[in-house]
Amino acid sequence: MRKSPAKAVKLSRERMYAIIRSPVITEKATLLSEFNQVSFHVPLNAVKPEIKAAVEGLFSVKVTAVNTLRQKGKVKMFRGRRGKRVDTKKAIVTLAEGQSIDITTGV
Repeated sequence: MRKSPAKAVKLSRERMYAIIRSPVITEKATLLSEFNQVSFHVPLNAVKPEIKAAVEGLFSVKVTAVNTLRQKGKVKMFRGRRGKRVDTKKAIVTLAEGQSIDITTGV
């Protein structure tokens, strides 16, 4: 069974900024830069073609792959009461060879 080619997604500038919420700045995320990858927090309803179009539109780079992961919120105790952290979604974006994103500067 063959996969159909991915269709180009048109996004408004507002939707691009809504999809790319913030970069993930951790030790593990900075190690991804060796493999030409950048990681972002994205909304739970964002899909891979939208994430790719948003990164390419905002940062003017070529994206080769997008990997996503959903992290379920932990159940924690706060002042003797049970609470739950929110679910989050991250996107790990692989850039084309020679491309880079400086996440320390604003968009």
